[in-house]
Amino acid sequence: MSSITLANISWSTPDGRAVLSDLDLAFQTERTGIVGRNGVGKSTLLRLLTGDLTPSSGTIAIDGTVAMLRQTVQVDPQDSIADLFGARAGLVLLRKAEAGEASVDEIGDADWTLEARIDEALAAVGLPLPADTLLTALSGGQRTRAALAGAIFAEPDFLLLDEPTNNLDRAGRAAVQGLLRGWHGGAIIVSHDRELLEAMDAIVELTSLGAARYGGGWSAYRARKDIEQAAAEAELAGAEKRIDHARRQAQAATEKQDRRDAGGRRKAARGDMPKIIIGGLKRRAEETRASATRLADRQRGEAQQALEAARGRIEIVDPLSAGLASTGLPASRTVLDLDHVVAGYEQGRPIIDGLSLTVTGPERIAITGPNGAGKSTLLALIARTLTPWAGNVRVPVPFAMLDQRVSLLDPMLSIAGNFLALNPGTTNNQCRAALARFRFRAEAADHSVGKLSGGQMLRAGLACVLGAPQPPQLLILDEPGNHLDLDSLAAIESGLAAYDGALLVVSHDPVFLDAIGITREIALG
Repeated sequence: MSSITLANISWSTPDGRAVLSDLDLAFQTERTGIVGRNGVGKSTLLRLLTGDLTPSSGTIAIDGTVAMLRQTVQVDPQDSIADLFGARAGLVLLRKAEAGEASVDEIGDADWTLEARIDEALAAVGLPLPADTLLTALSGGQRTRAALAGAIFAEPDFLLLDEPTNNLDRAGRAAVQGLLRGWHGGAIIVSHDRELLEAMDAIVELTSLGAARYGGGWSAYRARKDIEQAAAEAELAGAEKRIDHARRQAQAATEKQDRRDAGGRRKAARGDMPKIIIGGLKRRAEETRASATRLADRQRGEAQQALEAARGRIEIVDPLSAGLASTGLPASRTVLDLDHVVAGYEQGRPIIDGLSLTVTGPERIAITGPNGAGKSTLLALIARTLTPWAGNVRVPVPFAMLDQRVSLLDPMLSIAGNFLALNPGTTNNQCRAALARFRFRAEAADHSVGKLSGGQMLRAGLACVLGAPQPPQLLILDEPGNHLDLDSLAAIESGLAAYDGALLVVSHDPVFLDAIGITREIALG
């Protein structure tokens, strides 16, 4: 049976920052999800397994072959789907043979099943396209599917997948899930897609404390994590009580000894006790005090060790506390009105044709549909960056839109600078208090937006918009879950739960949509 074993693996960045330390892991031919916050080393782990990176210390033993699907499929203008399969030369030879131009030796080298096997692999991911289709003609989601088909085509013992459902619509997500259900080899999958993680045989969590393996999928992992967290917190509370008890016990013993010493001194002062007895009592008192001090020190030391051990079993996670100001949106207020809208980018080829839509009050609406159905076009119409060819678009309330790049933020400014720029008249204290609710405290609020991760940038955008003295009555989000880790997703869900305005969200993630309380779905395409 194929396997991968990591023993005492460590890896650091060139500037010396430790990413993985003394990691011990073993993978069998099962589907294993890798979860953890951004920056904890998930993608680094996959690159170590492929040999792209060399560990600083430790050993990696791989019994079998591996194939890797990376987060980003780089596109050369000349590359076709065949290049993802390593089949360009083989297909050229087949065409040459079919045209009667191949030599006898070349005909003998031809793989006559190659094209059929490529078609079968593409069909498995729901992409029935010719192998000579240029990658530049595909959407990002289609390129991801094609790359996944290329990875399984080699029939490796282990598939290594880095966020395979990013940028995929629901059909693409379903295709990936179906492929993995039927995959009989090993699969190691870095993902924040909770629906995909539910189908895993095991979950490995990477944290600042190391790695832990949990049997079963996402729900089983979360249930076990909740139990562990509750137990660790109870142990920590008990350790804190014990150290407080040790302190109070030591204080009480000291005070009791002080009272005894004071009584002895008073007796000695009266002069009715022989000096030899006074000396003996004094020595005994000093010995008793020293013994009590040693006992108290030992008890405090043991309690402190227990406290530090209990703290060491809990990863410090800074929760998001998003108590937001009200938008003041009445339930009967029209928030958005589209009347028979026709729009597109090339005359005569409308992407949206005759769409009517009315949003009233604090509705929470999901815009869904396959890639290319017009979701981004609809958002551009609402944001007034695209003019309709026909029909009317009316947005009679203040609104904000956070696109995938969170382009409303100025990358040259700090988070605090962006908040003040987007909310003129806000004091510095108001700004700092609002950002702190979204986990940007003290110096973190002064970080440059241009240096933030995807999750941090989206959280900063939400902080600047929802943390305003009066948040906008309509909030529009375009694929907010892409490139976020699970903790960031939970933070975003928490922030949106506290928002009382209307919400319009483009997303392919049903778990996320359910978590933010979607009340209506508009399916395009």
